[in-house]
Order: sequence, then structure tokens, then C-alpha cells
Amino acid sequence: MNTPAAPLPGGTWTLGDLSVTRFGYGAMQLAGPWVMGPPADRDGALAVLREAVGLGITHIDTADAYGPHITNRLIREALHPYSDALHLVTKVGATRDEEGGWPPAREPAELRRAVTENLENLGLDALDVVNLRLGDARGPVPGSLAEAFGTLVDLQREGLVRHLGVSNATAEQVAEARAIAPIVCVQNMYNLAHRNDDALIDELAGQGIAYVPFFPLGGFSPLQSSALTAVADRLDATPMSVALAWLLQRSPNILLIPGTSSVAHLRENVTGAGLRLSDDDLAELEKIGA
Repeated sequence: MNTPAAPLPGGTWTLGDLSVTRFGYGAMQLAGPWVMGPPADRDGALAVLREAVGLGITHIDTADAYGPHITNRLIREALHPYSDALHLVTKVGATRDEEGGWPPAREPAELRRAVTENLENLGLDALDVVNLRLGDARGPVPGSLAEAFGTLVDLQREGLVRHLGVSNATAEQVAEARAIAPIVCVQNMYNLAHRNDDALIDELAGQGIAYVPFFPLGGFSPLQSSALTAVADRLDATPMSVALAWLLQRSPNILLIPGTSSVAHLRENVTGAGLRLSDDDLAELEKIGA
């Protein structure tokens, strides 16, 4: 008999009608260098996906642009047929070029093709959640999302998409999307050092909408990194553990999707996210983003 997985840190959250663990897994790192081509250790990549599910994770974040196509095909090979409890969240709105860039792909035909490719490579009849990725590699870019988001709404009405979200979006774009159709999540860059979305997170929490931060350790200055390391050393923890634990304690609607291509690192992230930060710890960490 298999030993049941221990409860994951953070408990669960509901995306529409889908219950997911707040601690999820981001699959971007399963592709090759710069998220292009196959992984150096293909068996290792499959093992990470199976370990994630074995640990009880029910939320895997992906995109068919990863590889491209590579990551979704690995997910299908490792996990299909999928458990009813497992939910795959993907994103559309960007593709890849030969230089490894992420040019936008938000025309209606491009979005339809992206949804079709996600379905085919994941082996699904409908996608649980599709995020419309906006902006560029530097961050959100102001502008209307109405046409692109409207295309995803059409695909939802056709039964190819269950729930919608937005990624790399401004607060104004989030509001515009919500005026067009319900969304279940927003996926933006956010961490201890980058707190631009503080007000948005609190607003979404009040509306029952998830916020999914990416790059939990991205963009820290040397001074900010030193401050985080000092707290981590005092707690006998890693900086990543502290960063993940802080995110889980920041707001109940925050869902984590840390990525890794290592089973050992995945387990370390799960354990680290369960670190309980005291009020004094939190007060010291708050100064990092001040």
C-alpha cells in the first residue's frame, strides 16, 4: 500500500469549480536551456512530474510555447491519463522564435492555434484554465486586451476552455478582462522585492480570484538578497524557502508554482514553503520591498 502524501503547505484554493493545492508546480524548467528544445535529462524531467503528483500537487502550470511543445508532451507522457484531481493551467499569447525570443501571438487565429496545440500535446478535450499572456519579457504593457480576450471567451463558449485568466497584466487590464468575462486567476511577477501588485492581490482576494506569482527570487538587488539571506540564515533555512513561505502567508489567494528540473529540489521547495514565519520575521522581510 502507498503511503498517503503529507498535506502540502498552504492547503487548497478553488479556481472556478476546480480545487487545487496552493503549492503547485511550474513546468517551464523541464525544457532545455532558455526553455528551448528537449531537456538534457529526459528521464529526470519525467520523474519530476511524477514526483509532483506523488507529493499531492494538483496544480501544474505550463504552456505549449515551452520548448516549444516539449514540456506539454513530457507532461502527457508522464501523467496521462490524468487523475480527476489534477488540473493543468496553460497560457497563450506568445510564441517562440529561432533566437529564443517570445514574440506576441495574440491575433484570433494565433490564439485558436495555440489552444488547439495545447489540447493536442497535452492529450485533452478541454483545457482547465487558459491564461492570456500580455506584455513582453520586460513586464506588463498598457493597452486593451478586448480582442484577444474575446477570442478566448469564444473558445470557452465552444467548450475548449473551462476557465480563463490573465498573465503579465496591468491592474487596468485585469479590470477590463473581468468586465468581459469572469476570470479565476492572475499570473504576474511578484515577490518580496517587487511589490507593485500589493493592492491588486488584496482586491482579488476579496473577489475570490487567485493570484499566481512567478519568479519568487527574481530581480532582487544585492542588498535585498543580503537581507533575505540574513533572515534565512537565522531560521536555518534557504532564501527560497523563506521567499515561498512569505508568499503563502502574504494572502490566502496566492498560489505558488515554483519550477525545477530536480526531484530533490522539488522536495526541498515543498518542505521550505511550510516554514512558519513569526511576526518579527515578517516585519523584517517587509523592509525588503519598502
